[in-house]
Amino acid sequence: MDSYRRFYNQSADEAGARSFIESRLKEDDSVIFVAADQTGYKGFVQLYPTYSSISMKKAWILNDLYVITSARQQGIAQKLVALAIELCENTKASYLALETAPSNKQAKKLYEKNGFVLDDTFLHYQRSNSK
Repeated sequence: MDSYRRFYNQSADEAGARSFIESRLKEDDSVIFVAADQTGYKGFVQLYPTYSSISMKKAWILNDLYVITSARQQGIAQKLVALAIELCENTKASYLALETAPSNKQAKKLYEKNGFVLDDTFLHYQRSNSK
């Protein structure tokens, strides 16, 4: 998680990252799939549940997807995305949503390959809390 945060230009904070993940697991408010082998962690995907009032069903937000640099181009991200899609299908969710930077060409290619389409119907707004 700390490597993921640094990828997005955040300051290193291993203790904070560990505490954040522990809280997500303890509070049972996200689902995390981890890719690992005998040498250690290779990547993860974290999803948060939400709900669609229109469809009256659960939905999921694929919030975090990260594969360590040395493990890229090995199909790990594809496997993690497949697990996210499977979770969505198994929970009969209305949709699986995500965001990525316009400059992240690799991620866009991965998502489009897996059936994600760019939403040009709705505008996405965000208000940051300054506190």
